[in-house]
Amino acid sequence: MTEVFVEAANSLTEDFGVIEFLQQLCERCEELLDVAAAGILLADEHDTLMTIAASDERTHMLELFALQHDQGPCVDCYRTGTARTAIDLTDLGVVGDWQAFAAQARQIGFTTANAIPMRLRGRVIGTLGLFQTRPGPLGPDDVMLAQALADVATVAILQQRSLDRSETERGQLQYALTSRIVIEQAKGILAERWGIPLDDAFAAFRSYARAQHLQLAELAGRIARGEFDTNVIPHGD
Repeated sequence: MTEVFVEAANSLTEDFGVIEFLQQLCERCEELLDVAAAGILLADEHDTLMTIAASDERTHMLELFALQHDQGPCVDCYRTGTARTAIDLTDLGVVGDWQAFAAQARQIGFTTANAIPMRLRGRVIGTLGLFQTRPGPLGPDDVMLAQALADVATVAILQQRSLDRSETERGQLQYALTSRIVIEQAKGILAERWGIPLDDAFAAFRSYARAQHLQLAELAGRIARGEFDTNVIPHGD
C-alpha cells in the first residue's frame, strides 16, 4: 500500500506518465486484493468508455468485448456510479442481460466479477474491474481497499498535467485515452515484428521505457511513427 501511495504522489510531478501509473495500479490490485486480474475503463469527452489499462492481455480483450457488446458489470457500474461486487458469472440468473460477456469471461477462466466506480465529488470518470478465478465474494476489507485504490487513481488522473494547462478535466482524460491508443499501436507493432505474444511485447516495451526513464506514450509514439530503432529493446530472443 505504501508503494501505491508513493506512486500516486509521483503523479503530481510534471513528468508523470498516467498510463504507466494505471498499469501499475492494475498490477497492485493483483498483489493487494484476492483477485486474479484487474482492468480500468475511462470515459472520453463524449462519455464513451475506453480501455486504458489491464493487468494482462486477456483482461484487456475481455474489457474490449464488454464495450463492443455494451454490457457487463463495468459498463453498468459507470452508468449507475454504484459498485457491483461478487457477481457470479456462472449463474445465468445473476448475469441477466450479460450472457455474452459472462460466457466470454468464463472462457478466459473468470468465475466472479467486481466493478468499482472511479469517482470524485459525485462525478464518475470510469471503472476499476476486478476478476476472480474462484467463486466467492471479496471480503469487506478488500472491497474497501479496492474503492480506495479507485479513488487514488481518479485523483491521479485528474491531477495529470496536460500539454495545455488550460485544458479542462475532459481534455486531460482525452489525452490519457489518446496515449493509450498509441501504446496499443506500438504494442501490436512490436508483437508482430518480434513474433511474440502481446503481453510479452508490452512487458519488454515497459521495461525498456522504465530503464531509459521514458514515458510509455512518448516511446510508443516514436515507435508508431517509425522514428525509433526497436532492435535496441531487449525482448528475449
